[in-house]
Amino acid sequence: MTSEAIELISPDWPAPDGIKAVSTTRTGGVSLPPYHSFNMGDHVGDDATRVEANRFQLAGSLNLGAEDIQWLKQVHGTQVFKMEEVLPDVEADAVYTCRTGKACSIMTADCLPVLFASFDGNEVAAAHAGWRGLVSGVLESTLGCFKNPSETMAWLGPAIGPEVFEVGDEVRQEFLGKDKQMAEAFKPSPVNSDKWVADIYLLARMTLLSVGLSSIYGGQYCTLSEPERFYSYRRDGITGRMASLIWKV
Repeated sequence: MTSEAIELISPDWPAPDGIKAVSTTRTGGVSLPPYHSFNMGDHVGDDATRVEANRFQLAGSLNLGAEDIQWLKQVHGTQVFKMEEVLPDVEADAVYTCRTGKACSIMTADCLPVLFASFDGNEVAAAHAGWRGLVSGVLESTLGCFKNPSETMAWLGPAIGPEVFEVGDEVRQEFLGKDKQMAEAFKPSPVNSDKWVADIYLLARMTLLSVGLSSIYGGQYCTLSEPERFYSYRRDGITGRMASLIWKV
């Protein structure tokens, strides 16, 4: 199996020395259509040996061992895994660690990946924030692991953009039940009169600000609108997954 060069996105944020973070794209790797080509997801129907090869290539490009990346079985919940050692089959939607050389990772294909780092560089975390996890409190649960949330920064990675994330009124009502000010993150859909378009980046920013984190970066991508660069479940249905990772060196 041969692969093209991989493309990684590095967060544009003032992370302290010793903190490394990236998000993958679909470029690189060995997966075949419809997962072409740098699919990180082992739960989407792709050939397992190709996913393993992609993950091995990713680890090597980051100067990590394949055994140093914590992968999760994500369920759109709020459980945070506090990682001391990398373990298999962990069901959670966020991972936090103080350990050096062990990478927190989450997978997405429209949902919002959020990476966290403490100002002193001692703590890192990654959270998977689809709308269900976001309204249920996955970001609050993740930030609650940090010693001082106000001295923590967050980066919002590639997710579905605010112009195309169409949702029903029941989704909007769940967020308004959480905080009525979140109404500003919803606009009437220009296509369907009974739908709304939601700004998942704004919803995440409002959530983080409400619990004392004000250093927030990123949030400029749209996975659905860039089919050559990003996987999108809403666009394609059967598709791969990107990974967002953060670790201490």
